[in-house]
Amino acid sequence: MISLAGRDIMHSWGKFVFTGMGLGLLIGITLSMAGIYRGMVDDAKVLLDNSGADLWVVQKDTLGPYAESSSLYDDIWRGIRGMPGVERAANITYLTMQVGKQDGDVRAMVTGVTPGEPGTPGWPPYLVAGRQITRSHYEAVADIASGFKLGDRIQIRRNHYTIVGLTRRMVSSNGDPMVFIPLKDAQEAQFLKDNDAIREQRRRTAENPAFNRPGVPGLLDAVIASQSTNPYVNAVLVRVEPGHAPEEVAESIRRWKRLTVYTRSQMEEILVGKLIATSARQIFMFLVILSIVSSAIVAFIIYTLTLGKIREIAVLKLIGTKNRTIVGLIMQQSIALGLIGFVVGKISATLLMAPIFPKYVLLQPLDSVMGFIAVVMICVLSSIIAIRAALRVDPAEAIGG
Repeated sequence: MISLAGRDIMHSWGKFVFTGMGLGLLIGITLSMAGIYRGMVDDAKVLLDNSGADLWVVQKDTLGPYAESSSLYDDIWRGIRGMPGVERAANITYLTMQVGKQDGDVRAMVTGVTPGEPGTPGWPPYLVAGRQITRSHYEAVADIASGFKLGDRIQIRRNHYTIVGLTRRMVSSNGDPMVFIPLKDAQEAQFLKDNDAIREQRRRTAENPAFNRPGVPGLLDAVIASQSTNPYVNAVLVRVEPGHAPEEVAESIRRWKRLTVYTRSQMEEILVGKLIATSARQIFMFLVILSIVSSAIVAFIIYTLTLGKIREIAVLKLIGTKNRTIVGLIMQQSIALGLIGFVVGKISATLLMAPIFPKYVLLQPLDSVMGFIAVVMICVLSSIIAIRAALRVDPAEAIGG
C-alpha cells in the first residue's frame, strides 16, 4: 500500500524538516526550563548532602545559616561534642561575596572550615584534583564551576589564597560555586575592616572614658584587642553517632544548650520551602506559560500545514479516497512532525542549552518521557482539529477556488 504521508513528506521534505527543527527548538527551551526548575531544587539538596551533617546548630530563633544570619561563639562546639549521640561537631562560616582574581572576580560562597581531616563536617567530601587544605592560613579549595585552577592566586578581602584543590557540585542554594578556606581566615574575612575604619574605631574607643581609665593600665589595650578579633561562627555542624536518632539528639541540644537545632528534613524544608520558594515558583510559572504557548504553536503549525494541502485532499476525495486514508495522512504527518521536534528539542536541551546556561540544569529521564508523551498527545489532538476541518472540505469548491 502506498504511504501517502511518506510521499507527501518527501515531496516537500525541506519545509517539513525545517518546521520540525523550529518546533524542536521550542520544545528544547521547554525541557530546559523544566531542568532549571529541578536544578534549583537539586542545588539546595546538594548543599545539605555535601555538608556531611545530620544536624545544624544555629543561633536561637533564627533560620540560619543559609536563610538568615546566625552568630554563635566559636567555643560552643566543645559542649555540643560532649553530648550523648554526637559523633562529630565542627564550626563553619558562610559568606557570599565577590572573590577576586587577576583577570576579574567571581561570585562565590566563601566557606570557613574547621582544621581537621577529610570527613570532618563542612569539608568537601571529594576532590577532582589537588589536595585538601592542610595549612591554617592562605590555602583554598574551590568548585570547578568558579573557573579557578590549581595554583591560581585569589583575593578574599585583603588576603591572597592559593588554590590547592578542586571539587565538583559544591554550590550554594543559589548555584554560586563554593570556595573553602581555613576557619580563622573566614572569621576575619566576615568582619575585616579597612585601615581607616580600624583607626577610627580605635580613636573612638580611646576617647571613651569607660575604656581609657587612668587608674586601670592595660584596659584600653585589652578592649582594642577584643575588637580586632571575631569569636563568632555561623553554625555548628553535627554528625550523629550510628544508632542514635537525629531528632532525639537535636532535642537534647535544644534543651541543654538553649540553641535552635535543625535536622536534615527541617533544613531542606527551609531551603526549598522558604529560601528558593519564590524563584522556584517564578520558574514554574514560566514553565507552565511556555508549555501552553508551545502547545498552541504546535496546534497552529499542524492546522496550517493541513490547510496548505486542502486542494490535494479535495482531489483525493474526488477520486474516491476513503476518509480513514485522509485521517491517516494527517495523523501520520502530525506524529512525524512531533517526533522530529522532540528529537531536536532533546538534543538541543542536552547538548546546547544545558552546558552553556549559567545555572545548573538537571534533565531527568522522567522529564523526557513525560515530554515525549505530551508532544505526542498535543500532535494527536491538533491533528484531530485539522482532520475535522479537512473532512468538511467541499472538493468542487476547493478545486474551483
